[in-house]
Amino acid sequence: MRGSRHGSLSYRLIYLALGDSYTIGTGASHESRNFPSLLAARVQEAIGREVEVVNPAVNGFTSIDLLAKELGYITDLKPDLVSVLIGVNDLVQGRSAQQYRESLVEIYDAIAATHLKAGRVAAISIPNWSVVPAAREFGDPARLRKLTEGFNAVARQEAEARRFAWVDLTEVSTNAMSPAGWIAADELHPGDAQYSAWADEIWKQLQNEWGSV
Repeated sequence: MRGSRHGSLSYRLIYLALGDSYTIGTGASHESRNFPSLLAARVQEAIGREVEVVNPAVNGFTSIDLLAKELGYITDLKPDLVSVLIGVNDLVQGRSAQQYRESLVEIYDAIAATHLKAGRVAAISIPNWSVVPAAREFGDPARLRKLTEGFNAVARQEAEARRFAWVDLTEVSTNAMSPAGWIAADELHPGDAQYSAWADEIWKQLQNEWGSV
């Protein structure tokens, strides 16, 4: 059925969400509360078509893991929409910004080869995780913030070079640190409230393109 879906005005859209714990939704109370699921619901409501979310993200994945374990979904599924949020584990494992760039170029080039329309691919920044209580286990928060900003600068540059939509989560990830459900019990990952705020911000940036697929 998938092979003929483009022949119908009511075909199911495929949304491929690539990434790590932030994409699979570690810390959320249920998979329906991760940002790709929330985002897909907004797309579905806007266009009146079913949106199938394919989310192969895995907790702890680096960009190298994404290349090895997730990239094949691009050619297998031929998705209509793609998001990528990857890099925090590269940073934690001590990879340099240049090493991250090399992996990211492979990832982005593979996505660009699908020739999706401009705006249908969303590159999403690493959130400002330096502010969460457990961040200190990984080093000085100020240093973590600086490293994260450097990785995000790389991702943004490579994304914009390919006309991907760039969504920066830096501000939204820190604008409500106190409400219940903002940070998960592990004091590292987002909780339901933060994932919902992410979905709102991503949708705000993407709705013109993703809301008219």
